[in-house]
Amino acid sequence: MIDISEVHEAARRVAGRIRRTPVVQAGPDRWFKLEFTQHAGSFKTRGMFNQILAGDPPAAGIVAASGGNAGLAAAYAARELGVPAEVYVPVTAPAVKVAKLSKLGARVVQVGQEYAEAYAAATVRADETGALFCHAYDDPAMVAGNGTLGLELREQLPDGFDTVLVAVGGGGLIAGVIAALRDHARIVAVEPVTSCALHAALAAGEPVDVPVSGVAADSLGARRAGRIAYELAADAGITSVLVPDEAIVEARRRLWDDYRIVVEHGTAAAQAALICGAYRPEPGERVAVLLCGANTDPADLT
Repeated sequence: MIDISEVHEAARRVAGRIRRTPVVQAGPDRWFKLEFTQHAGSFKTRGMFNQILAGDPPAAGIVAASGGNAGLAAAYAARELGVPAEVYVPVTAPAVKVAKLSKLGARVVQVGQEYAEAYAAATVRADETGALFCHAYDDPAMVAGNGTLGLELREQLPDGFDTVLVAVGGGGLIAGVIAALRDHARIVAVEPVTSCALHAALAAGEPVDVPVSGVAADSLGARRAGRIAYELAADAGITSVLVPDEAIVEARRRLWDDYRIVVEHGTAAAQAALICGAYRPEPGERVAVLLCGANTDPADLT
């Protein structure tokens, strides 16, 4: 099981390659961690750098599958490290993400309607070429790299915080946050009603397949939660709350209207938990909301 020692090791490995993203106060006892300002627009760049560096990729480079953000992180990290990258995404991936993948120099292959189909094709390709397969979320090095966000948050809020709200798809981010912060704060998973793989896994006692749909499916639409995330969440007694699409859309709009923050729908899910009451802090409870990705088309915000 991933623990904080592996997160510290990841922090040393990726030092100088990732951004230290800001924390801003959003009201009394509320903070936003602006991880959407990370290279390639999401937290996944942390984990992808660590995964590639730890994996020592061959001349064939890396292959990744993604709904968008993990692919962008893989393409960015590979470019910075001088490694060839091939990224498989579903045909439903947002055009803004697909275009950016090509700009980052990756070979892009669109397969299937969901992440699971792109994943299956990518693993076959990695076997054929001998490339290093970089998992979008269920990999120890990926998880440990993502956990470096939690180390930063502790340093940036030295007076402490009680709760962290984390949007969850396959679980790579929350697994890293658990590894880094489980002894320091309550960690709450926030998932769309229509894409709730970790919630279902915790209820079933193991990862299970779930249907995937909704406005946040491009980033939170994992059909099955990662084994690492499930095991860490179950061991730490993590709570998962569900939010409807309407609350996600409203949270995204209000982040723009109230704070001039532009994020993708999956990212807005964390804030949606507060807006719709899926998570109700106690009076004086200090809450940090992780805003983890900004790969979106902002045209519909005005």
